[in-house]
Amino acid sequence: MGVVHHTVYPVWFEMGRTELLRSLGGSYRQMEADGVLLVVISLEVRYHSPARYDDLLSLRTSLAGGSRVKLEHAYELRRDGTKLVTGRTVLACLDRDGRPRALPDSLVPDV
Repeated sequence: MGVVHHTVYPVWFEMGRTELLRSLGGSYRQMEADGVLLVVISLEVRYHSPARYDDLLSLRTSLAGGSRVKLEHAYELRRDGTKLVTGRTVLACLDRDGRPRALPDSLVPDV
C-alpha cells in the first residue's frame, strides 16, 4: 500500500525515548546494568495522516509528566510540518525482580 505499517510507530517512540535519555547524558544500557528497568504500562497512538515509505520524518519526544516510579512521554511525528502521528506512553520503574522501585533522582521529572 506504500504506507508505513501501524506497528512501526511504537518502535520509533522507543527510539525517541532512548535518544531523549542520551541527550540528557543518560544511557539505557547503564540504567539496566544498575538494576533500573523501565517497562511500558500504557501506550496510546493516534494516526492523523499516513507516513509513506521513504518519507523524511521528524519525531519530537518530550517528558510529559511522571512521579517517583513512573515516566510519561509524549510524541509527535511530522513530515514537512504536517502532523502524522501523536502518542503517549507511561513507563513504570521496576527492579530486577519485577517489583516497583523508585526512579533514580536523575530521572525524576520536574514536570
